Amino acid sequence: MIRLAVNGALGRMGSRILNLAMASPDFKVLAAFENDPCRFLGQDLGDALGMSEKMKIKLSVVSAERLRSCDVVIDFSSPAGTRTCLEAALKAGARMVIGTTGVDPDTEEEIRRGSKKTAILYSPNMSLGANFLFQVAKLAATQLKAGYDIEIVEAHHRLKKDAPSGTAKKLAEVIAQTKGWDLDKTAKYGRKGLTGERPDREIGIHVIRAGEIVGEHTVLFSGPGETIEFTHKAQSRDAFARGALSAAHFLSKRKTGLFTMLDVLLTFA
Repeated sequence: MIRLAVNGALGRMGSRILNLAMASPDFKVLAAFENDPCRFLGQDLGDALGMSEKMKIKLSVVSAERLRSCDVVIDFSSPAGTRTCLEAALKAGARMVIGTTGVDPDTEEEIRRGSKKTAILYSPNMSLGANFLFQVAKLAATQLKAGYDIEIVEAHHRLKKDAPSGTAKKLAEVIAQTKGWDLDKTAKYGRKGLTGERPDREIGIHVIRAGEIVGEHTVLFSGPGETIEFTHKAQSRDAFARGALSAAHFLSKRKTGLFTMLDVLLTFA
Protein backbone atom coordinates (compact mmCIF):
# COMPACT_ATOMS: atom_id res chain seq x y z
CA MET A 1 0.00 0.00 0.00
CA ILE A 2 1.34 3.43 -1.00
CA ARG A 3 1.30 6.06 1.74
CA LEU A 4 0.11 9.23 0.00
CA ALA A 5 0.03 12.98 0.58
CA VAL A 6 -1.63 15.60 -1.64
CA ASN A 7 -0.61 19.26 -1.90
CA GLY A 8 -3.39 21.50 -3.18
CA ALA A 9 -5.86 19.16 -1.53
CA LEU A 10 -8.96 21.34 -1.93
CA GLY A 11 -8.37 22.33 -5.55
CA ARG A 12 -10.19 20.86 -8.53
CA MET A 13 -7.50 18.25 -9.08
CA GLY A 14 -6.44 17.66 -5.49
CA SER A 15 -9.95 16.85 -4.31
CA ARG A 16 -10.50 14.34 -7.13
CA ILE A 17 -7.15 12.66 -6.46
CA LEU A 18 -8.03 12.34 -2.78
CA ASN A 19 -11.49 10.90 -3.49
CA LEU A 20 -10.11 8.30 -5.91
CA ALA A 21 -7.18 7.44 -3.65
CA MET A 22 -9.46 6.93 -0.64
CA ALA A 23 -11.63 4.57 -2.71
CA SER A 24 -8.61 2.52 -3.79
CA PRO A 25 -7.07 -0.36 -1.80
CA ASP A 26 -3.67 0.61 -3.22
CA PHE A 27 -3.39 3.91 -1.33
CA LYS A 28 -3.52 5.16 2.22
CA VAL A 29 -3.89 8.93 2.49
CA LEU A 30 -1.81 10.20 5.41
CA ALA A 31 -1.55 13.95 4.76
CA ALA A 32 -3.28 16.77 2.90
CA PHE A 33 -1.93 20.28 2.42
CA GLU A 34 -3.17 23.74 1.48
CA ASN A 35 -1.51 27.14 1.40
CA ASP A 36 -2.00 29.67 4.17
CA PRO A 37 -4.43 31.44 4.29
CA CYS A 38 -7.09 28.76 3.95
CA ARG A 39 -10.12 28.78 6.25
CA PHE A 40 -10.10 24.98 6.51
CA LEU A 41 -6.54 24.68 7.88
CA GLY A 42 -6.57 22.66 11.10
CA GLN A 43 -9.93 21.08 10.30
CA ASP A 44 -10.61 17.44 9.50
CA LEU A 45 -10.05 16.67 5.81
CA GLY A 46 -13.47 15.02 5.57
CA ASP A 47 -15.15 18.25 6.70
CA ALA A 48 -13.02 20.32 4.30
CA LEU A 49 -14.03 18.09 1.38
CA GLY A 50 -17.70 18.11 2.39
CA MET A 51 -17.73 14.38 3.17
CA SER A 52 -20.19 12.78 5.57
CA GLU A 53 -17.45 10.99 7.50
CA LYS A 54 -14.40 12.22 9.38
CA MET A 55 -11.05 11.33 7.79
CA LYS A 56 -9.01 11.79 10.99
CA ILE A 57 -6.50 13.75 8.91
CA LYS A 58 -6.05 17.45 9.66
CA LEU A 59 -5.58 19.78 6.72
CA SER A 60 -2.28 21.63 7.21
CA VAL A 61 0.41 23.58 5.42
CA VAL A 62 3.05 21.41 3.80
CA SER A 63 5.94 20.34 6.02
CA ALA A 64 8.80 17.85 5.98
CA GLU A 65 7.58 16.53 9.31
CA ARG A 66 4.21 15.51 7.86
CA LEU A 67 5.86 14.05 4.75
CA ARG A 68 8.30 11.76 6.58
CA SER A 69 5.61 9.12 6.97
CA CYS A 70 4.61 9.31 3.26
CA ASP A 71 5.98 7.46 0.25
CA VAL A 72 4.75 9.93 -2.39
CA VAL A 73 3.31 13.43 -2.42
CA ILE A 74 1.20 14.55 -5.40
CA ASP A 75 1.39 18.30 -6.02
CA PHE A 76 -1.38 20.19 -7.85
CA SER A 77 -1.02 23.56 -6.17
CA SER A 78 0.65 26.69 -7.54
CA PRO A 79 4.19 27.52 -8.69
CA ALA A 80 4.96 28.92 -5.22
CA GLY A 81 3.28 25.93 -3.56
CA THR A 82 5.32 23.55 -5.69
CA ARG A 83 8.58 25.16 -4.58
CA THR A 84 7.60 24.86 -0.92
CA CYS A 85 6.47 21.26 -1.36
CA LEU A 86 9.65 20.32 -3.23
CA GLU A 87 11.81 21.67 -0.41
CA ALA A 88 9.80 19.71 2.18
CA ALA A 89 9.82 16.51 0.08
CA LEU A 90 13.60 16.64 -0.30
CA LYS A 91 14.05 17.08 3.45
CA ALA A 92 11.66 14.21 4.17
CA GLY A 93 12.96 11.90 1.44
CA ALA A 94 9.50 11.63 -0.13
CA ARG A 95 8.96 11.04 -3.84
CA MET A 96 7.02 13.73 -5.67
CA VAL A 97 4.53 13.85 -8.56
CA ILE A 98 4.25 17.40 -9.92
CA GLY A 99 1.25 18.32 -12.06
CA THR A 100 1.29 22.06 -11.38
CA THR A 101 1.59 24.21 -14.53
CA GLY A 102 3.04 27.68 -14.99
CA VAL A 103 6.26 26.72 -13.20
CA ASP A 104 9.13 29.12 -13.96
CA PRO A 105 12.55 28.02 -15.34
CA ASP A 106 14.30 28.51 -11.98
CA THR A 107 11.88 26.12 -10.26
CA GLU A 108 12.27 23.64 -13.13
CA GLU A 109 16.00 23.70 -12.49
CA GLU A 110 15.34 23.04 -8.79
CA ILE A 111 13.21 20.07 -9.82
CA ARG A 112 16.05 18.70 -11.96
CA ARG A 113 18.52 19.08 -9.11
CA GLY A 114 16.07 17.58 -6.64
CA SER A 115 15.63 14.47 -8.82
CA LYS A 116 19.20 13.49 -7.93
CA LYS A 117 18.08 13.07 -4.32
CA THR A 118 14.59 11.59 -4.77
CA ALA A 119 12.33 10.32 -7.53
CA ILE A 120 10.27 13.07 -9.20
CA LEU A 121 7.72 12.84 -11.99
CA TYR A 122 7.00 16.21 -13.60
CA SER A 123 4.45 16.50 -16.39
CA PRO A 124 2.21 19.29 -17.72
CA ASN A 125 -0.58 16.78 -18.27
CA MET A 126 -1.21 13.64 -16.20
CA SER A 127 -3.69 12.10 -18.65
CA LEU A 128 -2.35 9.00 -20.40
CA GLY A 129 -4.33 9.96 -23.52
CA ALA A 130 -2.79 13.44 -23.67
CA ASN A 131 0.68 11.96 -23.34
CA PHE A 132 -0.15 9.63 -26.22
CA LEU A 133 -1.02 12.79 -28.17
CA PHE A 134 2.56 14.02 -27.63
CA GLN A 135 3.80 10.88 -29.35
CA VAL A 136 1.33 11.23 -32.22
CA ALA A 137 2.40 14.86 -32.71
CA LYS A 138 6.04 13.79 -32.79
CA LEU A 139 5.31 11.14 -35.42
CA ALA A 140 3.33 13.60 -37.55
CA ALA A 141 6.10 16.20 -37.31
CA THR A 142 8.56 13.57 -38.49
CA GLN A 143 6.50 12.33 -41.44
CA LEU A 144 4.70 15.50 -42.60
CA LYS A 145 7.50 17.75 -43.77
CA ALA A 146 7.55 20.57 -46.34
CA GLY A 147 4.21 22.14 -47.19
CA TYR A 148 2.38 21.34 -43.93
CA ASP A 149 1.50 24.24 -41.64
CA ILE A 150 1.18 23.50 -37.92
CA GLU A 151 -1.34 25.01 -35.50
CA ILE A 152 -2.18 24.16 -31.88
CA VAL A 153 -5.52 25.12 -30.28
CA GLU A 154 -6.23 24.60 -26.59
CA ALA A 155 -9.35 25.28 -24.51
CA HIS A 156 -9.88 25.32 -20.75
CA HIS A 157 -12.32 26.65 -18.17
CA ARG A 158 -12.55 30.37 -17.49
CA LEU A 159 -10.72 30.15 -14.13
CA LYS A 160 -7.47 28.70 -15.46
CA LYS A 161 -4.69 31.14 -14.62
CA ASP A 162 -1.88 30.32 -17.06
CA ALA A 163 -1.95 30.52 -20.85
CA PRO A 164 -1.12 28.77 -23.05
CA SER A 165 -1.60 25.57 -21.09
CA GLY A 166 1.38 23.46 -20.11
CA THR A 167 0.12 20.79 -22.49
CA ALA A 168 0.02 23.20 -25.43
CA LYS A 169 3.54 24.35 -24.62
CA LYS A 170 4.72 20.75 -24.44
CA LEU A 171 3.11 19.94 -27.79
CA ALA A 172 4.88 22.92 -29.36
CA GLU A 173 8.19 21.89 -27.77
CA VAL A 174 7.86 18.31 -29.04
CA ILE A 175 7.10 19.46 -32.59
CA ALA A 176 9.84 22.12 -32.64
CA GLN A 177 12.42 19.70 -31.29
CA THR A 178 11.43 17.07 -33.85
CA LYS A 179 11.69 19.64 -36.65
CA GLY A 180 14.96 21.05 -35.34
CA TRP A 181 13.37 24.51 -34.95
CA ASP A 182 13.99 27.15 -32.29
CA LEU A 183 10.59 27.42 -30.59
CA ASP A 184 11.28 30.97 -29.37
CA LYS A 185 11.58 32.04 -33.01
CA THR A 186 8.86 29.87 -34.56
CA ALA A 187 6.01 30.09 -32.00
CA LYS A 188 3.21 32.50 -32.94
CA TYR A 189 0.78 33.19 -30.10
CA GLY A 190 -2.45 34.23 -31.81
CA ARG A 191 -2.70 36.69 -34.68
CA LYS A 192 -4.03 40.20 -35.06
CA GLY A 193 -3.88 42.87 -37.74
CA LEU A 194 -2.02 42.78 -41.04
CA THR A 195 0.25 39.79 -40.30
CA GLY A 196 1.29 39.05 -43.88
CA GLU A 197 1.75 35.60 -45.35
CA ARG A 198 2.39 32.75 -42.98
CA PRO A 199 6.08 31.71 -42.94
CA ASP A 200 6.95 28.05 -43.46
CA ARG A 201 8.60 27.68 -40.05
CA GLU A 202 5.82 28.65 -37.68
CA ILE A 203 3.81 26.93 -34.97
CA GLY A 204 0.59 28.80 -34.25
CA ILE A 205 -0.65 28.52 -30.66
CA HIS A 206 -4.17 29.68 -29.77
CA VAL A 207 -6.00 29.83 -26.45
CA ILE A 208 -9.69 29.57 -25.50
CA ARG A 209 -10.90 30.27 -21.94
CA ALA A 210 -14.61 29.68 -21.45
CA GLY A 211 -17.16 28.16 -19.12
CA GLU A 212 -16.25 24.86 -17.50
CA ILE A 213 -14.19 23.25 -20.29
CA VAL A 214 -12.03 20.62 -18.59
CA GLY A 215 -9.31 20.55 -21.21
CA GLU A 216 -9.14 20.19 -24.99
CA HIS A 217 -6.07 20.17 -27.25
CA THR A 218 -5.93 19.96 -31.03
CA VAL A 219 -2.81 19.74 -33.22
CA LEU A 220 -3.48 20.62 -36.86
CA PHE A 221 -1.24 19.83 -39.83
CA SER A 222 -2.56 21.47 -43.00
CA GLY A 223 -0.95 20.87 -46.38
CA PRO A 224 -1.81 20.90 -50.09
CA GLY A 225 -5.42 19.78 -50.45
CA GLU A 226 -5.76 18.22 -46.99
CA THR A 227 -5.82 18.91 -43.26
CA ILE A 228 -5.07 16.40 -40.52
CA GLU A 229 -6.22 17.04 -36.94
CA PHE A 230 -5.35 15.18 -33.75
CA THR A 231 -7.52 16.02 -30.75
CA HIS A 232 -7.60 15.02 -27.10
CA LYS A 233 -10.62 15.97 -25.00
CA ALA A 234 -10.78 15.37 -21.28
CA GLN A 235 -14.37 14.63 -20.32
CA SER A 236 -13.68 14.88 -16.58
CA ARG A 237 -10.79 15.62 -14.26
CA ASP A 238 -10.72 11.95 -13.29
CA ALA A 239 -8.56 11.30 -16.37
CA PHE A 240 -5.86 13.51 -14.85
CA ALA A 241 -6.45 12.23 -11.31
CA ARG A 242 -6.13 8.58 -12.34
CA GLY A 243 -3.00 9.44 -14.29
CA ALA A 244 -1.50 11.14 -11.21
CA LEU A 245 -2.22 8.04 -9.12
CA SER A 246 -0.63 5.86 -11.83
CA ALA A 247 2.39 8.17 -11.61
CA ALA A 248 2.50 7.68 -7.84
CA HIS A 249 2.46 3.89 -8.38
CA PHE A 250 5.31 4.26 -10.87
CA LEU A 251 7.40 6.43 -8.52
CA SER A 252 6.89 4.16 -5.52
CA LYS A 253 9.31 1.72 -7.16
CA ARG A 254 11.99 4.34 -7.90
CA LYS A 255 14.49 5.97 -5.57
CA THR A 256 15.87 8.82 -7.67
CA GLY A 257 15.51 10.27 -11.17
CA LEU A 258 13.39 12.69 -13.17
CA PHE A 259 10.49 11.11 -15.05
CA THR A 260 7.52 12.14 -17.19
CA MET A 261 4.15 10.55 -17.93
CA LEU A 262 5.71 9.06 -21.06
CA ASP A 263 7.67 6.76 -18.75
CA VAL A 264 4.40 5.70 -17.15
CA LEU A 265 2.74 5.28 -20.55
CA LEU A 266 5.54 2.98 -21.68
CA THR A 267 4.85 0.65 -18.75
CA PHE A 268 1.40 -0.01 -20.29
CA ALA A 269 2.93 -0.97 -23.65
